[in-house]
Amino acid sequence: MKKGEITVYLSLLFVLLISFVMGVLEAAIVQTEKNMCRLKADRAVFSVFGEYQRELLREYHVFALEGSYGTGDFSEENILRRMHYYGTEGMEHNTAGIQYLTDNKGQAFREQVTAYMEQRYGLSLAKNFAGMTEEWKEQSLEGEKMREKEETILEDYKNLTGAEDQSSPEEQTPFSCMETIENSGILSVALPKDMKISGREISPENQVSYRNLRTGYGSFPARQGIDGPEEKILFNEYILQKFSYASESSEKTDETDKTEKKTEPSLKYEVEYILAGKSSDKENLESVLFKIFLIRMSLNYICLLGESSLKAQAEVMAAVISIVLLMPEIAEPLKYLILLAWAAGESIVDLRSLLSGNRVPLTKNSENWQLPLGSLLLLGSGSDTVEGSDTQGGVSYKDYLRAFLFLENTDSVSMRTLDRIEENLKSVHGLGSFQADQCISRMEITTTAPVAGGIFYSFPVYFGYE
Repeated sequence: MKKGEITVYLSLLFVLLISFVMGVLEAAIVQTEKNMCRLKADRAVFSVFGEYQRELLREYHVFALEGSYGTGDFSEENILRRMHYYGTEGMEHNTAGIQYLTDNKGQAFREQVTAYMEQRYGLSLAKNFAGMTEEWKEQSLEGEKMREKEETILEDYKNLTGAEDQSSPEEQTPFSCMETIENSGILSVALPKDMKISGREISPENQVSYRNLRTGYGSFPARQGIDGPEEKILFNEYILQKFSYASESSEKTDETDKTEKKTEPSLKYEVEYILAGKSSDKENLESVLFKIFLIRMSLNYICLLGESSLKAQAEVMAAVISIVLLMPEIAEPLKYLILLAWAAGESIVDLRSLLSGNRVPLTKNSENWQLPLGSLLLLGSGSDTVEGSDTQGGVSYKDYLRAFLFLENTDSVSMRTLDRIEENLKSVHGLGSFQADQCISRMEITTTAPVAGGIFYSFPVYFGYE
């Protein structure tokens, strides 16, 4: 037999080597368990957010996790419990941040809609209309200027002629239509004969844009340039595709819009609601039509001033009225009041044409002028038979809605769009407990998990529909 021996130095070296190997092995085990915990948490959060609201996606192409799971009883704990269900037993979850579709005036909602429209149609769709935005602003300003003139036409006429309280209801004047609009509103004269006004109403206090909303917290990335001109146009095209409006001339191209719905939406003129925000179809339609009326009146008045043949007819009528009243000195100022009233009458005919699904010329001349001066006396009466015609290459009712959406406040448009989505999912699709401010688009969760040796490992878990 041979003797073996080891020195103290070698003994210490051997112990250190074994300790190092065991330490590396333990670190590898800990790191592996950490990675497994992350994988489990990631798998769980992806599974949870895979339970997105399907009707919201199918009808409106928006991803969101409905936090009450159809019960109406919302709690962040619902999501954390689902995390455990999908394999994170033993881990502790705390919400570090959460974002709802309604946060920041619908920022997450706008981001998803814009991304969807870009993927489906590309920026070329927006570029088709981008060059018209300055024209839309110009026309809107002209309409506002015309509002001041329109409001004083009747008063100016009465002051000029002293005709106040002297005309009978049966007496027809060039200003009879203006009186009807002032007394009964624009809808009393602007609707085509075969069109009936919807009587549908909603309760404002129940709408997303009116009530107090649940708000998220935490810091999440936001898309830059979401309110740029092209992005606004894309978002507005989404609205025109997904929601109904008064004119039935435009056919929707999206396949989901061709499916039959079991029940009707709570409002018939949805785009008009998004623009005006009133509680009834009637009020919303009246608000939008009056805006169009003022713009058309401004354009038509410019036409009358530039067409000598049309202006001459107004001069003759003003001369006749001034002679009948024995007031020849009022002929000249009366002529311009008649021109304003005639422009308003032509605008009423334009509205009838637009609501019938036709197009009207952007600018008029003597050849495409529709309302004879003699017919102005009967406009809005029982003998009124003037209906608007269609003009190839003109502007449509949808074109005016597109312009108004672009000019409207972005936040208001976003929230009222969510109003309609929430209402439709409730009334049309039977999701009575659905609320837009329970729909989660992003979430960050702090997770703490036990690993080998009694160590606790904390790490963030994030998911967002992006």
